[in-house]
Amino acid sequence: MQVKDLTIEELKLLIQETVAETIQSLLIDPDEGKQVKPEVKQQLLSSLHRTQAGERGISAEEVAKKLGLNW
Repeated sequence: MQVKDLTIEELKLLIQETVAETIQSLLIDPDEGKQVKPEVKQQLLSSLHRTQAGERGISAEEVAKKLGLNW
């Protein structure tokens, strides 16, 4: 069947299904069920603790500068 053979309602339904499938594919987490390496987990926990203790990290401006981006 070709698109030209579809009724308006059939075409609308086809478009809705296509949009729904596309959105669903974008929302799937490719890392779901995977484990975080212990060293990465430790780095994240350390960063969290430093932040909670009031330590400030690198500013977005500094990161942009290191990457050669205009901020």
